[in-house]
Amino acid sequence: MEEPTKYKTISSPATGDFRDRGSKFFAYAYPVNTSIEIKEKIHTLKKEHQKAVHHCYAWRLGTDGNQFRANDDGEPSGSAGKPILGQIDSMGLTNVLVVVVRYFGGSLLGVPGLINAYKTATAQALETAPKTEKWIENLYYINFDYPAMGEVLYLLKQSEATLYHQDLQLFCSILAGIPVKHSSEYVARLSEIRGVTVKESGVE
Repeated sequence: MEEPTKYKTISSPATGDFRDRGSKFFAYAYPVNTSIEIKEKIHTLKKEHQKAVHHCYAWRLGTDGNQFRANDDGEPSGSAGKPILGQIDSMGLTNVLVVVVRYFGGSLLGVPGLINAYKTATAQALETAPKTEKWIENLYYINFDYPAMGEVLYLLKQSEATLYHQDLQLFCSILAGIPVKHSSEYVARLSEIRGVTVKESGVE
């Protein structure tokens, strides 16, 4: 079976809103690439919604499906994080974080009520979010002397690489994601340029 070359994600943030017996559930969906981004977004939402009783979330990262987390943040086990993750997975998405912020309305909803609330708020946010397909990439650190910059950037553009970080001084370094479908070809071509070193990156 052929390895997949693309993955599906959302291209910009989106929100959802569900209410039940006075409780308000605000869902926030974000495209994310690293665990650092995830921590920052959760931290920002907690500051924005300090009076909320719960900040439940789930995320999935990567194209192999191995990196994910579901957090109930004090709600009964399995009533918040899992339904959120379930919606991300049912839409076939990855590199996505959804946080659902709950303001308590005075009535207990019970586990079935909570599962429905977190699921519905998440579904609303993800349904309205614009979807996109992206190339599955291998990440590389490319280090080179300034005179080689033109050749390096030309090859990266040809390969449809994503440039995640650039430091272009006298000595230059770039963190680039090269589509898996032809990464070995372009890594070989980059390595042939004098003074260029290419190292595969495991990025957090």
